[in-house]
Amino acid sequence: MAPTGNPIANPVAVLREEFDDWAVLFNPDTAEAVGINPVGVAVWKLMDGSRAVADLAAGVQDQFSAVPDGVVDEVHKFVADLARRGFVGYELVQTA
Repeated sequence: MAPTGNPIANPVAVLREEFDDWAVLFNPDTAEAVGINPVGVAVWKLMDGSRAVADLAAGVQDQFSAVPDGVVDEVHKFVADLARRGFVGYELVQTA
C-alpha cells in the first residue's frame, strides 16, 4: 500500500549542495548517501509536509522550463524512492 499524506524531508538528513546545482543527500541514521540533480534539489527544498506531490510538481514547473507532461509521476517516483531509503516521511493530512 502506498503511503498517504504529504511528503516531508527527514529532518536528520543533510543536503550538501555541490557545483551546478547538484547535491548529495546524506542520512546519518543509515549512513546512506544519494546524489540528486537540480530538479531533485528543488523538490527536496519544497518537501515541508504542507505540500502534496502534485504541489511539488507544480513547484518544479514554476522553477524550470521545458518540464515534461509526466512530471507528477516522476516526482512521485522520486519521493517514493527517497521514502524507501529513509530520507522522506509523510505528514498525515486531516480532512474535514
